[in-house]
Amino acid sequence: MKINDIIQWAGTLCFLAMYTLMSLNQYPWNILAGLLGGALYLVWSLRVANLPQTVTNLVSVAICLFGLYKAFG
Repeated sequence: MKINDIIQWAGTLCFLAMYTLMSLNQYPWNILAGLLGGALYLVWSLRVANLPQTVTNLVSVAICLFGLYKAFG
């Protein structure tokens, strides 16, 4: 398995964890899982030079960081 595949699958697992944690009302752990998933997909999108996905993941990481600030700040 190539490194890009590993990064994508790890991001996918984080997003699935985020959705599971959201359904169980596990705040702020759901945001942390989403942040990790977004960061992994951001790394992947930069590696494969996918600009639309890069923008999407930059915004998602920023939203998650704001959510964590709101939760702990």
